[in-house]
Amino acid sequence: MTTSNRVQNVAIVGAGGNLGTYITSALLTAGHFKVTALTRADSKTSLPNGLHAVKPIDYSNSSTIVSALQGQDALIIILNGYVPNATQDALVDAAIEADVKYILPNEWSPDSTNEGMIRDVTVFAVKTPARARIAEKGKGKTCYISVMTGFWYEWSLAITPAYGFDFEKKTVTFFDDGKTVTNMSTWPQCGRAVASLLSLPIEAESGAKSSLSAFKNGVVFVSSFGISQKDMFESALRVTDTKEDDWQISYEPAEERFTNAVEKMKTGDQKSFVTMLYTRIFYKDDCGHFEKTKGLQNGVLGLPVEDLDEATAAAIKRSKEVKMFQ
Repeated sequence: MTTSNRVQNVAIVGAGGNLGTYITSALLTAGHFKVTALTRADSKTSLPNGLHAVKPIDYSNSSTIVSALQGQDALIIILNGYVPNATQDALVDAAIEADVKYILPNEWSPDSTNEGMIRDVTVFAVKTPARARIAEKGKGKTCYISVMTGFWYEWSLAITPAYGFDFEKKTVTFFDDGKTVTNMSTWPQCGRAVASLLSLPIEAESGAKSSLSAFKNGVVFVSSFGISQKDMFESALRVTDTKEDDWQISYEPAEERFTNAVEKMKTGDQKSFVTMLYTRIFYKDDCGHFEKTKGLQNGVLGLPVEDLDEATAAAIKRSKEVKMFQ
């Protein structure tokens, strides 16, 4: 564990996943972190090169997690949405026992502090007690910093029931008028955000834009784009070199789309879960536009302005390679 004013030792759960790969790579590229990946003993997931260590853990044996976290300054948790809440709880409790100073919990999402989102989407509601657990059990020695990114752009645009685009069939469904603005991030931007955040001094220093202490038990909002479906469509037209007349366009009220999806979910329809999850951020209550409601820390973290068309091209490429909920 560091005795300086900088985080040095970082442990990450999910280092080999879609998002985790980018975050781990960004930390390694920064050049001043010793990054340790925590994995299940039977994991076959490929991990980025350059890790300081890989430590197997057993979620049924908390001592293995505590041991793996000894000497770590920060723990980054990235779990998919189907992992039981008890998994993150076990990581949090072990990190507190091991005196890890900062936990970046499993957020990486739209604004899970928004009351409307918490009320209507249960996968966001469970994030509130996770933050409370760290704040209460950490007793000021271990704290959380939640990083909220919005949905991942190149992942989400490639999924038809998510943002309404089917690039193969050239169809798009706009929710309401298609002009509701939401914030979202690319995987590389998420990685840069975490590396920049953990590169801040722990306590304020002269000349530094901020410090980790400033975000103690708080939320960091970052984004690649604050855009609407119509903005995505204009980008898609440029990338595919097509015209609006080449596409079949339809409209659907966002609240009606959400309600219908919730009803279909009762039959076990997984596609409807995706529809429900994404449609809620396009309500007119600005729940998805946290740049407007909460502000961004992009400037503090020195994050670059990205090229929308490049990100759209990556999403279209992914839609051809990975068929999800088509």
